[in-house]
Amino acid sequence: MTRFATTLALAAAIAATLASAASSAQTAEPHAQPQIQQGGAGDLLVAPTRIVLDGGRGTEVILNNIGSQPATYRITVEFRRMTEDGNLEEVKELSPDHEKARDMIVYAPRRVTLAPNQPQAIRISARPPQGLPDGEYRVHMLFRAIPPATPLSPSGDAADQPKGVSFRLIPVYGVTIPVIVRLGNLEVKAGIANVRLEEQEGKKFVELDLIRNGGRSTFGEVRVLKAGVKDPIALQRGVAVYTDVSTRKVSIPLDSDFAGDPRGPVTVQYVETFDDGTSTLAETSAVLR
Repeated sequence: MTRFATTLALAAAIAATLASAASSAQTAEPHAQPQIQQGGAGDLLVAPTRIVLDGGRGTEVILNNIGSQPATYRITVEFRRMTEDGNLEEVKELSPDHEKARDMIVYAPRRVTLAPNQPQAIRISARPPQGLPDGEYRVHMLFRAIPPATPLSPSGDAADQPKGVSFRLIPVYGVTIPVIVRLGNLEVKAGIANVRLEEQEGKKFVELDLIRNGGRSTFGEVRVLKAGVKDPIALQRGVAVYTDVSTRKVSIPLDSDFAGDPRGPVTVQYVETFDDGTSTLAETSAVLR
């Protein structure tokens, strides 16, 4: 089965499973789950939600309109910078590295109109110029709904129409995914620090700092394990630490199924996830008080 057919089958299966829950489902940046954006111009499912390229063979992103009406989407590239609390801020002034990343990313088509339940592949590749230094380059691909053209004023008697200039504010919805290009043999080391138990509005959280050092970003899940308990007492998937920061603060709610006392010794792991397995980036022991 080709890569397109495999991705298309995955997206179609996910769409069929999640279409009924689309009104409430939305994920931040998981690795193996779709990202759904609900909007007035249609519900958009995007899979996968994270792309890593090595400058060689390209890949595809599958868009699927799981709404009940046709919808048009524009695909563009933008830049975001991670902060220490994990938020992504818009980059308004591009650095030389941003410009290099923008110039090497090639994708098509850049505008699509999808009927309900119609998938569309967006082809993405990276063409780094000769002499480009090794490193990690990142853009964020934006899939933005284009609202359909509608009359400004409702039909009716002209005498009932408001005089002067009228405006209608229409929200524009979009989904972004990171597209990462890695050139060369890039290494990274990670660490975990300042593990502690906090409580906010009656809910308990495990808070910690992820530390990154090296030439590339990290991405995976954070697990909080307690001796004698089969499953993690706290788990956060899709945790990225981009090259913008060396430290990211993470807050993980306790699992709702865990009814025990979280205080005491725990093991915390930061596990990088791949399509074909996992790799532990960092592990530490701590005592929750």
